[in-house]
Amino acid sequence: MTQTDAASERPRPRLVVRTEPVDELAPLIPRADPRHPLLWMRRGEGIVGLGETLRIETSGADRVDDAAVIWTELAADADIDDRVGLPGTGLVAFGAFAFADESASTSVLVVPELVLGRRDGRAWVTRIALADAATDAPAGDDEHGRADAAAPDELAIPEPAPRRRIPRVSFTPGAVPPERYEEAVAEAVRRIDGGEFAKVVLARELVGELHEEDGLRATIGRLAEDYPDTWVFAVDGLIGASPETLVRVDHGTVSARVLAGTTARGAGEASDRERATALTESAKDRAEHALAVASAVKRLEPHTARLDTSPEPFTLQLPNLWHLATDLKGTLGDGSTSLDLVRAVHPTAAVAGTPRRVALSVLAELEGFDRGRYAGPVGWIDGDGDGEWAIALRCAQVEADGTVRAYAGCGIVHDSVPADELAETDMKFRPIVEAFGG
Repeated sequence: MTQTDAASERPRPRLVVRTEPVDELAPLIPRADPRHPLLWMRRGEGIVGLGETLRIETSGADRVDDAAVIWTELAADADIDDRVGLPGTGLVAFGAFAFADESASTSVLVVPELVLGRRDGRAWVTRIALADAATDAPAGDDEHGRADAAAPDELAIPEPAPRRRIPRVSFTPGAVPPERYEEAVAEAVRRIDGGEFAKVVLARELVGELHEEDGLRATIGRLAEDYPDTWVFAVDGLIGASPETLVRVDHGTVSARVLAGTTARGAGEASDRERATALTESAKDRAEHALAVASAVKRLEPHTARLDTSPEPFTLQLPNLWHLATDLKGTLGDGSTSLDLVRAVHPTAAVAGTPRRVALSVLAELEGFDRGRYAGPVGWIDGDGDGEWAIALRCAQVEADGTVRAYAGCGIVHDSVPADELAETDMKFRPIVEAFGG
């Protein structure tokens, strides 16, 4: 069932949700659907969704607000029995939102039939069904309102699938070839020096073709193995491994991680340390980072009773890159849900620029393609409005016809060098290209 309009006059579906503990579900990724994976995890913990009970689709400038309204109403009406009580239990939906208001890509919240989860050494199974119109209970419930473990119309808990080879996708430049990207960077620098704006993020795309039907599970497994400290996600064909937390809400607390400023890892230990030190001392990178942090604080502060930031940027180590990072943590002051905060902070200066409105106009002009869900919010929300959302980075969108579009971008400031920014995009493409056998 699909709900597309927050003001729809159709009767709202009623969801019945049952979460129960189980002994063990490790590993999670081999249990995911290979063709339509739903997954959110980091360091081997998270949630996997199977099947689809309900889908919320929105678009346009109000896509997040509309989804939040529909979700709040669904959650208020739902019959939820959660016997575990951890983040990711009970009613959950996986979400991915388009970056731009004008994007042709649809934004989605997907409510699965079955959720498998692991966190803090505990495992659980959640079943989500539409209430039966006649009995007001899902088919298969016993007299106590609990779903049978293997009712005929329910999805069974899958066994881990055998490991398969990673599919090979050959990527080529998309709408903007490398030389045009460098020209766009040079034009952005010219406008920055002219005082039009302070920063803009310019992205590129690579395009390939996926032929193997069962390849996505292997690709996701590769991302999780190579980048365990990132948010590994798969939602409606969008897959990736993002290092950047857009916003996390958990029982009244809010946190986020801002990344801006990047350099490649060194060839050896001494070289690696030198590169990390140079990044922390780089005036260009620190200025770019400060703009991104200021933007995040400005957007989150009105919703918090208290908001603290790391006193100084720290270096975040990934297998192929160093990033400058700042963590934000606070206490909610207005009862906002995670989607409310997603709406408030997206798009951040780290993926758009500063000032935001001007930067969005410039990147739309200079990039030359629709970002789709790249750099948009991706994550999950629960029945209380809590959730975890990342920025969709180091990612690709796999379309129904097998087309794979990978994305990477860089923050452009006044002293950016076009050739260096192009090289940085190549570094940022590496996780997703290698995950597809490149």
